[in-house]
Amino acid sequence: MEDAAPACHLPRPMNLADVFTVVLSVAGVLTVFVGWWLAIAGLFPRLVEGCADRLGTVPLKCFLVGLAGAVPLILGVIVLGKISTNPAAKLLSVALAMIVLLLALAGTAGLALRIGRGLPAASDRGAAWRCVRRGGIVLAITYGTIVLLPLTLLAGLGAVVLAGFGRGEKAPGAPT
Repeated sequence: MEDAAPACHLPRPMNLADVFTVVLSVAGVLTVFVGWWLAIAGLFPRLVEGCADRLGTVPLKCFLVGLAGAVPLILGVIVLGKISTNPAAKLLSVALAMIVLLLALAGTAGLALRIGRGLPAASDRGAAWRCVRRGGIVLAITYGTIVLLPLTLLAGLGAVVLAGFGRGEKAPGAPT
């Protein structure tokens, strides 16, 4: 009896349902980003203003502070999640990762505000949320490059840290 040739399994081609799944999932995530930025701008306008000021005046410092804060946190989350046998500790590692991600997104609300201010419209009339929405849409579109997402999240995390710990002081070069 001859050995049968191994069956060659070719990947199935994508159909329209697969394409819609990917496209609508990405669109949904980006819509959630814009919604989060609007919620943060509405709930914590001074924090978003501080993040926008810092991202406008010292963006490299924001990125480096975010990187310095994120690397140990990410490593700690990974180590805690991998070595722990306690389900509560694993849940804590997931919660910590989510908190860091949400804080980074809160900082990028300042970036969305900054971008939106650079695209003024006559209908703004002091409504900062319109600037955040407009800038957030532009920022979400740029996330299609995938490279900007981690860079802006790290800068946003650094901006939140700098704006949160420097509450009494203005960012260097910020208007008084």
